[in-house]
Order: sequence, then structure tokens, then C-alpha cells
Amino acid sequence: MEEIQAGALYVVATPIGNLNDLTHRAQYIMSHVDLIAAEDTRTSGVLLRHYDIRTQLRSYHSYNLKTETPRLVGLLQQGKSLALISDAGTPGISDPGYQLVQACIEQDIKVVPIPGASALTAALPVSGLPINRFVFEGFLPLKKGRKTRLELLGREDRTVVIYESPHRIERTVNELIESFGDRKCVMARELTKKFEEVFRGTLLGLKIKLKKQKAKGEIVLLIAAKSM
Repeated sequence: MEEIQAGALYVVATPIGNLNDLTHRAQYIMSHVDLIAAEDTRTSGVLLRHYDIRTQLRSYHSYNLKTETPRLVGLLQQGKSLALISDAGTPGISDPGYQLVQACIEQDIKVVPIPGASALTAALPVSGLPINRFVFEGFLPLKKGRKTRLELLGREDRTVVIYESPHRIERTVNELIESFGDRKCVMARELTKKFEEVFRGTLLGLKIKLKKQKAKGEIVLLIAAKSM
């Protein structure tokens, strides 16, 4: 296997549900770096125990990034190797990981990608919608700018991809219908897990479905382009 580089930040993708989706390379990297920075050490601890990875964990999340970012950069500058992981999937996608990456780039610290699972890339190929061109919005603004953002996305000629939580999905679908009209859509939830579901239909059809059965788990919502 590859030699761990001293003073390098490894950005490591972890499973989004099924623990067997961890790559051999990711397992090796996490087992041999000096420290793992994790969004939630409790969640990540489950994965590490499953693979008997005993590397020290350190919390790195949106509430402590202002203090932890310079500390982690300092450790890297001292020659320590570090793996950055999120709760699930690829760090930096809808989580604060990019701020550490940005700080490392500014200090000329080597950043190494260790690719793997992502809810985004898991949902796209099974959606049945055109994915040669798409726009990824992540989570919509909760208040300020939300309506304007939806109106802009409604004019997109690319497939639109949104992350959403189960307690906001009904509200979001209603607002999408107002801004987009009724379009083809796909709701992918609990991907790679026991209760994985991929709904394919229209926004109005999804609204009816959600009235009958509440959605659970994290959701990837894909909406067809305006031209479809």
C-alpha cells in the first residue's frame, strides 16, 4: 500500500449507510494516519470499531471550526498526517470540511483525495433523469433568499439536485411545485441502507405520497430540467 505522507491532509470518503462501502484504500489511510478529524466522533466511532481502526479521533464540526482549523493546520505543519472524514459520504459536500481544506491550501499543505461514497453520486445514476448536466444545490436556505433561490432553480435547463431532511421535505415539495410547476422528480432516501427507497414520478405525485406516508432518513431530491 501507499506510504503515508507526513504533513498531508487526506480527505477520506466514508460509507453513507452500508459499512461495506468503505474502500480498502480509505481503511488503510485511516488506520495509518496520526489523527482523524471527524464531524461526529460517536458516529465515526461505529465505523472505526467495525474495521478495528484505532487511530485517535478528534471532533471537527461547524461549532468548533474557528478554533480547531488553526490547531489542525498547526499539527500538519509539525509533520503530523491527518484524515478528514464527515458523518457519512464525502467531506466538504454540505458540511464544514472545505474550510480545513481551504486553510491547508493557503498554507501550501498537501491535500490528498481518497474518493468513495456520496449520496449525490449514489442518487444520480439510479434516478433515470439526464445527468450529463446537473446543478447541485445542497440544502436550500431556510429563510433568507429561499424563494429567490427556488425561482432561479426553476429556470434551470439542467437536472436540479437538492439535499433535504425528512421534517422539511413536504414544505420543500410544496414550494417546488409553486416555483417549478409539476415536473418529473426523483426522491432517493436511506440510500445503501435496509429501507432504501427511490421514488420516481412527479412533484405532485410525490406530494400525494408524502401525505400518505411520512419520509424518514436523509433525502436526495432530483427535479427534471425546465425543458423536460
